[in-house]
Amino acid sequence: MKHKGLVPYTHVANIQRSVEFYRKLGFEIANSHPDDSATPIWVWLSAGGAHLMLSQSDEPVVASQQTIFFYLYVENVASFRDTVIAAGIDAGALQHPFYLPLGEFIVHDPDGYAVMIAQHD
Repeated sequence: MKHKGLVPYTHVANIQRSVEFYRKLGFEIANSHPDDSATPIWVWLSAGGAHLMLSQSDEPVVASQQTIFFYLYVENVASFRDTVIAAGIDAGALQHPFYLPLGEFIVHDPDGYAVMIAQHD
């Protein structure tokens, strides 16, 4: 069995707000539905080899119940952190855990999902 990819798909309270947040992390809309709408109910976001699907939630999204972490791997985590901060996103401290000696830091999207931004090689 050969895998071609794994794409997280999550529900969000406000598609436009989430798209704007993920744009600050370098993502762009690759697809949306309906594709002719200024306010889509579903989007596929891409940034290089990273992908994320977002869908408009019918239920409230409770930040404390968002227990999944997204890991976004970048080429230079320290430089990317500076870019994220300059874009107005509150970024956690750059940490160097044993499993990622080059570093990682955390941001939270508008729905409370944790996005770990890391460099692994």
